[in-house]
Formats: sequence, structure tokens, C-alpha cells
Amino acid sequence: MSPERDTPPPPGQPVWCPAILNVRFFLLLRVMVNITHSVQGYHSKTIHFLNVAFDSSGDSLLAGDRQGNIYVFDLNGNRFNLVQRTMQACTALAFNLRRKTEFLVALADYSVKCFDTATQELVSWMRGHESSVSSISVHGSGKYAITTSTDTAQLWDLDTFQRIRKLNVRQSVGIQKVFFLPLSNTILSCFKDNSVFAWEFDTLQCKYQLSPPVEGSVLFYKVFAVTRDGRTLVAGGKSNHLHLWCLELKQLIKIIQMPEKVRAVRHLEFLPDSFDGGSNQVLGVLSQDNILRFINIETSQILFDIGSPEEGISTAVISPNGRYIASVMENGSLNLYSVQALTQEGNKPPPFMFKVVEDGPKYTSEANKLITKVTSERSKGPWKSKQSKIQSRLLKLQANTSLENKENELPGGLNKKRLQALLKGFGEYPAKYRMFVWRSLLQLPENHLAFSSLIDRGIHSAFVNIQKEYPIKSGKLLRVLQRTLSALAHWSAIFAETPYMPLLAFPFVKLFQNNQLICFEVVATVVVNFCQHWFEYFPNPPINVLGMMENVLAHHDKELLQHLIKYNVTSQVYAWPLLETLLSEVLTREEWLKAFDNIFSNHPSYFLMIVIAYVICSRASLLHCNQAADFEFFFHHRNNVDIDVVIKEAYHLMEATPLDIHPQQMLEDFTPLTKGQYPVFNKYPMFIVNYQAQKWEKIRQDEIEYLKERHLAHESEAKAQEQKAEDEAWYQRQKLFQEAEEQRQKILLEEEKLAEQRQRLAVVKRELKVKELQLLDGSRRRFLNYHQDQLQMELKCLHDEIARKQKNKASMRQQETNAVQDTEPESQKQLFEQHLIKDQEVVTKEMKEVEAHRRRVDLEDQRVQRLIEMDKEEIQKAQTVAEENVARGEQKYTDSDWRPRWDEQDQEECYREIAKLLHDNRVREAELLKAMREAEEKKQEDVVQNKAQLEEEQKVAAAADGHRKQFLDDRMNDELELAEKLQREDGCFERLHDIKARCTERGVEVQQVPGSGNISPSDLSTLASSLRSRSRAELARRERELMAEVRRLRRRIASRARAGLPAAPSPPQPAHPEGTCTAPLAAPSNYSSVKS
Repeated sequence: MSPERDTPPPPGQPVWCPAILNVRFFLLLRVMVNITHSVQGYHSKTIHFLNVAFDSSGDSLLAGDRQGNIYVFDLNGNRFNLVQRTMQACTALAFNLRRKTEFLVALADYSVKCFDTATQELVSWMRGHESSVSSISVHGSGKYAITTSTDTAQLWDLDTFQRIRKLNVRQSVGIQKVFFLPLSNTILSCFKDNSVFAWEFDTLQCKYQLSPPVEGSVLFYKVFAVTRDGRTLVAGGKSNHLHLWCLELKQLIKIIQMPEKVRAVRHLEFLPDSFDGGSNQVLGVLSQDNILRFINIETSQILFDIGSPEEGISTAVISPNGRYIASVMENGSLNLYSVQALTQEGNKPPPFMFKVVEDGPKYTSEANKLITKVTSERSKGPWKSKQSKIQSRLLKLQANTSLENKENELPGGLNKKRLQALLKGFGEYPAKYRMFVWRSLLQLPENHLAFSSLIDRGIHSAFVNIQKEYPIKSGKLLRVLQRTLSALAHWSAIFAETPYMPLLAFPFVKLFQNNQLICFEVVATVVVNFCQHWFEYFPNPPINVLGMMENVLAHHDKELLQHLIKYNVTSQVYAWPLLETLLSEVLTREEWLKAFDNIFSNHPSYFLMIVIAYVICSRASLLHCNQAADFEFFFHHRNNVDIDVVIKEAYHLMEATPLDIHPQQMLEDFTPLTKGQYPVFNKYPMFIVNYQAQKWEKIRQDEIEYLKERHLAHESEAKAQEQKAEDEAWYQRQKLFQEAEEQRQKILLEEEKLAEQRQRLAVVKRELKVKELQLLDGSRRRFLNYHQDQLQMELKCLHDEIARKQKNKASMRQQETNAVQDTEPESQKQLFEQHLIKDQEVVTKEMKEVEAHRRRVDLEDQRVQRLIEMDKEEIQKAQTVAEENVARGEQKYTDSDWRPRWDEQDQEECYREIAKLLHDNRVREAELLKAMREAEEKKQEDVVQNKAQLEEEQKVAAAADGHRKQFLDDRMNDELELAEKLQREDGCFERLHDIKARCTERGVEVQQVPGSGNISPSDLSTLASSLRSRSRAELARRERELMAEVRRLRRRIASRARAGLPAAPSPPQPAHPEGTCTAPLAAPSNYSSVKS
């Protein structure tokens, strides 16, 4: 095999080692090809192949190795090509898709990819499996595929590469294999618990389930195989038993027991045969000893085997046409076997055949009837002697062979006479051998160098745009047709000018698209031999050939010819369309292949005869036609004509036609193409072809010039369109600018309105602030009036208290005077003198406290007044700042209006500055409001604190008064007890008891008793004399001071009332025994609410 590239691979890339790659195409050898993939370098190693797959025709082989390299082997052209590098090992392959150049490969990352062998590009990437994909099953149409892993099976649409359905099972069950049945729309799913289900592909409904195997022969199914007709299923596993199921009856029909050395079955596959109708009889069984044994499931005999314990087989695949077996060996190499050679080895008559039926306790009666042991029918003779015997029979020719037999001998060991006899017996050649037989009948030289020289000239100018005239869906088929026609045009110029050449070559291109050399040589052979004299009247149809055909038709069916002449239907209508298309328009693929089996096996004149036979066999339909359009339609479309009858009629025409009008006299015998170089083909009018070639060349040149001019026109038009688009874009931008300017003017108007609204809002705020200040001032005035009333009330209470005290003091003085005058004891005088001293001290202390309380009230009033003034100043300052900002903004706006014109940047700067000033104004207003709130909160806190302090002072004063009263009571009691004691001792103070009773009734308080010493009787006279003078003077002096203090307080209160200041609350008064008014001044209840 030679690769499809002449340049050596780069270093480090896998190469094919010529010393290891041995190619043997001897049909007598068991191994046709042994392929080993090795890497040369410092450390040479062999890369193991993992999976192989055949295409639908069986002529191409796909193989993937452990490094992810995918190779395609062309078995007909002896070529291979590296089509893809996946860089990871493949786990499954499929090469039988609807698009012949595409293949599926399952990779180690659980994904499935689709590649194209022609373009070597990734077509699609399918994901969804969570474990490695073990098998890929493709539907017979090639449009759908099923990928199977141990946990799931997924159905894919290969046109869109979308997942249609997904089969999930429990992990304890597991999936063995899910695959399509051949020639049906049934999906078979096999699970690890030996359950087998059949599903309808269209609806995915369960059709049936296979019942469990019979008792005593239960095995765990691992591998499965189905015949080509889809009627028989074979299952195997970890046992030497094979179960044969009839899918039509849905029951187990047979159990095959393999030899004892087979302990487990690893792979099963049927060997196809073209003559068994799909009911395959030969089954390949790969066991644990790595030997692939082929057995007949009917006779239970081993026909042949491949592999050995030393050279074991890992996996194997059989081609769909049954010609080849590809096996991956345990050592990583790839072997290709010829089924023909293997069957020839096994075709020796067997010595005997037997079946063994054993009775044992482990089998039931039913299993005993089903089990059949496999026996061997091969001879034990040496392989060497058999090989030499067959070689001598095939290669040695008899000495008396006649010249006729020599002419009938064909390449490949075939004989033309025998092939004709086979053809007459069966009507066609076997499908899997047809291409081989055709190549032998046409005696193709396979001139690789000459064909390469034609291909190297490239695509002929006449077929550059062939896809416009013949739109073929398959890109590969179009390229092969284009190359084949180009090679024919380079070989002879007439084929570039022949309009029907694509129609003539297309059937062969479709058959031999995988081997372009064979395709070209088949078409060239057909043109040289079966299209003789076609080009002598070019560009007209071959009138001479059509005349011969009309003569033959006139001889055999004059009535039909007269009917055709009656409606002006000439041979160019009923014969030429069939000739130029090689009958491909009126025959199906199978009919066309059968017809050309006979055409290639006979004289070239048989092709003309089969066309005439087709016309004669269609006489019934043609006689009913009476319009020229009906005749043309008839010979360009398929009709209900039996091809076997046409072939038989053609043979009759070959024998019954007279020699004078027989085309065989006009046409030469079959002449194959010469080896080395192709023959010169010049059987056509040279001057016409050259003239047409010149005309076509001139037309092409004119077309090129026209295309250039059109291209220039398109370019200028495109430039004009581009300029137009640019202009429209510019106008659009200008329009946007205008709209933006209008929007900006609207924004400015809105900003002016907002400024006016802000001014009105500021005016409203100022009014509200003035009203608030007025309310505060009113509340303050009410508080001051209330406070003044409280002070007047307090003054009135003081006046009453003073009058009462003066009255009490006068009464006390009168009583004291009376007491002194009556008794005049010295001790009484001393007590009264001390009492007066203490009263004077108390009054002095109370006056000091009143003065201190007044000062504190004055300070509090000053602090409140100062806070109110600060609030007014801050409000005025904030208003001033706001007015300045507004004035500044209006001034800037006025300045901007007086300017002649600003550019957009200056205007934007102005707008930003105005916005900034407005923002700063709002921020300052917010700060001002915040400061005012904080000041008001601080004032409120100070008022609350002062109030609490006053209450605390009042409590302290009340406690001090109580303590002082208790102290005076205690001292008075002590003095009275002392006086009583002195009276009891001396008997001179009897009137003291009366004084005590009067003091108790009048509630007189004695604040302090000086000392605790004893009063002697000698001091009473001194006390009585000094008490009169001192008490009168002291009382007069205290009265004058109290009156002066009262007048001073009144003047101060009046001055404060005239100044508008809040009057200080009165200090707490000491407790009086007489029950005078001592309630403190309370603030009005609405003062705190007004301040807040």
C-alpha cells in the first residue's frame, strides 16, 4: 500500500515501516495483508490498533489505534490515508453512514465525534454518556445511530446530530448492547440480566420480549449477532454454549455446544453470502483462546478458523460483502484475511460428519433436544502439500490449449466463456464479485503514471462550473465526476466539447467513486469500444449508428417503425437518448447493472441491440402514443419494462439479424486500453472541434472580460452605496446633533423654571421662618408674662409673709416684754436674745440664697437670649448665603446671555458650574438646617437640665429646712428641760412653765441654743437687763433691712419687665412653722412644645 502523499511525514509523526508492512495479495495465502503501526526513533515502539470498521460497500476499512490516529484503507486502490488525529484512544467505530465519507468514532472521554474522510474536518461532537461507549449501531438508512454504554443507550439523528431518545436503566441491571435489526425498523436491547426486548423504532413502543432460556443451560449473555435478514439472533457469554433465537417465533430454537477448550465467547459475527438471501449460515465465534472459529449453525461443524494461541485475535470485523475479514491481533497489528482463500481451504470433502447428543443430569429433556455439539470436518493433512497442489492447478496451462481459449482467458484467472455461461444461467454476476468481473472483462491496464499526469493538469476549463448544470448533493461525487471528465478532456479534446459526456460517465463515477483510476479507465474503455463512430458527425448525433439501428428495427418490427415515422419520431428521439445516457435514465440501478453485465460480456454491437430491444419491448406503450412530447417523455423516464425480457430480446436480435444490416459488421471487436500509455483518440472532425474550441475559448475570454467589468461595476456600485451610507450617517448625526441642541434648550428652560420655583420656594421658606419666629416670639412673650405674674404672686406672698412675721414678731416682742416685765428673769432674757440672733442669721442666710438663685436665673435668661440671637444670626447668615448663591447664578446666567456665542464645551462648563453652585447651595442649606436643629436640641437639653437642677436644689433646701426645724425643736426641748431643772433646784423659776406653754401654743421655733453650759442664778439679772435693750434695737434694724430689700427686689423686677427679659424663678423658700406659701414657680406647660 502506498500513502496518498509523496512528502515524508514530519519527525515524531507515526510512519509506516516498509520492513514491517507486508502486503500479500495471493488468494491462496490465509493472511492477505499484515499491517503494523510503528514509530521510528531512539525508542522504537509499536502502536496497537484497537478498533476496525468496514464501510457499506466493504471496499474501505477504517482503523483506529491507541494514540487516536484514524486511518482509511482503500482495498481496491491499495492506498491508505491518515484522516484524523483525535489524540485519545477510540472505543468504537462506525463507517456505514448515509454520507459515505463520514464516520463515527467513540473516544475515551465518553464523547462521540463525526468526521469527514474527504475534508478531514470535524462534522459534529455528540456528548451525553457518562461512561465509555462500547458499541455504535447505525440504521440501514444511515440516518440514525445508537450508542451504547454500560449505564445508558442513546438514539441520535445523524442529519442534525441531535439526541432523540435516551434509555436509562438501573445500575444493578446494566446494558450489554442495543442495536438495530437489519432490514427492519426494530431496535433490540439486551441487558445483563439476560432480558431481551424488541422496540418499534418509529414509536419506541415495546413489541415483544424474549422469554428466559430453558432451565439447565442458563448463561449470562455478553455478545450477540443477528443474520442479515434479521430473523435469527445468536447470543453467547461465559460458557461454551450458543443460544439461537428465532425472532419471528420469539423462542429459543437451538443450543450449540462449542468444543471443550472453548470456555467463554468474546465476539460473534455472521459471514455474509450473496446467494443465501440474508439467512446467513456461517457464524464466526471468537473465544477466550483468541481463535476465531467459523461454524455452520445448521450442521454444527467448524468450517475453518483463524488465529492461534501465539498470534491471538483481539477483535474481528467482517466486510458487508463477505470478501474480507479484518482482525486486530493481540500484538497490536492488523490482519486482513481473504474469505475466498479461507473457504477454498475448507472446501475439501469431509471424511465424515457426526452430531453428539449427551445425556446428563444437568440437562432437562427440553435442553437435551436443543443442544448440538460442534464437530470439525477439516482434514489433518499438512498445509504445504495442499498449497502446492492448488498452485499447480491454477498456474499450469495445458499444452494443447487452442487459440480461442487463449483469447477467452481474462486477467485474474477468469474465462470469458465460463462467465457467459454463468451469466446466461443466473442473468447477472454476483454483486460482491461484479466489479472484479467487470475489471477482468474490460481488461483495464491500470496505468497509474499516465492517469496521474492527466490528473495533475487540474480541472479542465469546460468543467469548472459543472455544479451549476448538474447540482449533485454529494460533494465527493461531484469532485470525482469533475476530475474524471477533466482527465477525459485532457486525453482528447472532443470530450470537452461533448455535451452528453457527464450523462455518459455519471453511472460509472457513482459505482467507482472510491477508485478514480478504475473509473476513468472504465469510461475510456466504454467510449473507445461501445461508442464507436459516435463522434464522426460531431456536433450532430451519430447518424450512421442511428441509421444502423433504424435498419435493424425496420427488419424486426416494421409496424412500430411506421408508427414512429407517422408521428415524425426519428431515431434521434427513440434511440439517441438511450445511447447518450447509457440507459441510466430508463433503468433502475439493479436493472442497469444487470444490463451492463451482459453488455460487457458480449460484442460491442450488443449495446445497440439492447437499445433496439428496449424499443421493441415497449411497442405496446409506444403504439398508444400519438404526440411527439409523449415519445420524448417516454424515452427520458423509467417505464414498466422487464429488463430480463429486454436482455433476452437483445440476444434474439443478435442471432436473428441478417449480416448485411448487422451492426457487428460495422463495429470493430473489443479492444482494451494499452498498457503504459493510453491510446490516441482522434476519431472525430478535428477542424470542427478546434473551431468550437476556439469559439468556446473566445466566449470564455469574453465572459472573463464581462465578469471583470461586472466586478468593477459592482465595486463602483458598492463604493457608491458605501458613500451613500456615509452621507446618510452624516445627515443622521447632524439630525441627532440638532435634536440634542433642542433637548439642551428644553433642559435650560426647565432649569430656569426650576430656578424660579426654587426662588419661590426660598420666599415661602423665609415666610415660614418669619412665621415660626413670630410664633416663638409670641410664645416667649406669653411665657414672660406668665413668669412675671408668678413673680408678682411670689412678691405678694413675700409681702404677706413679711407682714405676718412682723405681726408675729410684734406679738412676740409684746409677749416677751410682758414676760420680762412680769418675771424679768435673767435666763429668759438670755434665751430671747439668742433667739433673736438666730432669727437674724436665718434671715440673712435666706436673703443670700434668694440672691444666689436670682443670679442663676439671670444667667439662664442670658444664655437663652444668647441662643435665640445665635439662631437668628445663623438663619440670617443662611439666607444671605442662599441669596448670594442665587444672585451669583443669575449673574452668571445673565453674563452667559450677553455673550455673543459660546462653543459647546464652554456651555457645558457653565452648566456644570451652575449645577455645582446649586448643589453647594442645597448642601449649605442642609447644613444650616442641621445646625439649627442641633442648636434647638441643645437648647432643649439645657432647659431640661436647668429644670432638673432647680428641682434638685429645691429638694436639698426642703431637706435642709426639715433638718433645721428638727435641730431647733431638740435644742428648745433641751433648754426647757434645763430651765425646769434649775427651777426645781432653786425654786425661783416657777413662771417658766407658763412661758413654755405659751410658746408651745403659738408655735414659736427656737433655731439654736448657744452652748450646753449651766445657767447660774447670779446671771439672771444681767440677762434680764441686757435683753430689753438689745432685742428692741435688733428688731428695729432687721425690719428696716427687710423693707429695703423688698423695695430693691421690686425695682429689679420692674426693670426686668420693662426690658422684656424673662424673670428668674424664685429660689426655694425655707419651711416656716406658720404654714406660709413656699410653693416653687412652675414653668408653663407649652414652653417646651414651643421651643421644640
